[in-house]
Amino acid sequence: METRTSDAVPAGRRSRAGAEAARYGVLRRLGAALKHDMVVNLQAIAMMAEVLNAKLERGTPAPAELQTSITKLNRLAREAVANCLKVASWIEPGEDEGVRLADGVDECLALLASNFNFRGFVVTKEVPDSAFQVSRVVLRNLLIASLITLTDAAAGPCEVHVKAEVVAGFAEISVRISPRQDEFEGLPYEASYRQLEWSDVQALALAESVELVRSHDQIVIRMPRAIATAPLQIAPI
Repeated sequence: METRTSDAVPAGRRSRAGAEAARYGVLRRLGAALKHDMVVNLQAIAMMAEVLNAKLERGTPAPAELQTSITKLNRLAREAVANCLKVASWIEPGEDEGVRLADGVDECLALLASNFNFRGFVVTKEVPDSAFQVSRVVLRNLLIASLITLTDAAAGPCEVHVKAEVVAGFAEISVRISPRQDEFEGLPYEASYRQLEWSDVQALALAESVELVRSHDQIVIRMPRAIATAPLQIAPI
């Protein structure tokens, strides 16, 4: 007697598995960008250390000069640690938190900027300054997945327009693509991992109870206001 997979696996489990597969797919596609953001600060530390070592090899530098170099090295190290923690939050978010809508959109676009530039995608945004907050984790997953899905499906370099606004108590974010009017030829896309599909974005939206609408060249995400779930932190006196 044959048993179909769709009948054997509960729908809830299938939807969770689909969402996890989609999250992993998004993360794998962000691998190169995350690696770049992490390494760039560490390279600055290595360069500063080489400069300091060269000064020491030429002879003992003046105490003031040595102190200046050490201070710069310490500053770069602190910045590198802070940046590595930011990168790690994409991999393992930990406690979810609210983020201002404009700031959250900027985070996502900044991470994809280099990749889009190389492939010939010109990104414009229309995001008013607002105190409205959304879940940082949900916004990252859905906006990044939407951007990658649409650009994966594009026949060539495009203009990508991201618009975000607050409508009736919800954050409404639209991602639209249109062919470029010039003859720019972007670098051919060579995926180090699978392309993202519309079903991936749908699985993420379903898992987070987010409204999602797609037309041929546009995806619209409708997200609720973030609800604080993290415990209050008491500042030291």
